[in-house]
Amino acid sequence: MALEWVVLGYAAAAEAVMVLLLTIPGLGPLRKGLVAVIRNLLKPFLSIVPFCLFLFMDIYWKYENRPTCDSSDSCTPTEHLRHQKSIMKSQRNMLLIVTALVFYWLLYSVTHLVVKIDQLSSRVDKLKNN
Repeated sequence: MALEWVVLGYAAAAEAVMVLLLTIPGLGPLRKGLVAVIRNLLKPFLSIVPFCLFLFMDIYWKYENRPTCDSSDSCTPTEHLRHQKSIMKSQRNMLLIVTALVFYWLLYSVTHLVVKIDQLSSRVDKLKNN
């Protein structure tokens, strides 16, 4: 089960790097190429949304079907520690899911804004030339 979390982590990191590259000032000549590459990558990266939904449902199912260790008499210390570790892993994985979704949304929004700015600047240049 760890492989999908590694894949999601790498995808979130790639999204973060792409957002960072789009927002760094001073990359004027490279920006058009970056925008073209990132726009082509947005559709494949959309698969992160159902993947995150699947992983969220997996966490929810594990949460609903976990053994309860509410009182100290019902569990041994080892079982209680295992239960606490499981809760910590679920919280970490949920944070990774939210991070991946937020970075995808940021990447989509920033790319859309950069494309819109490029279109508007080309319109302004056309109007100045006329």
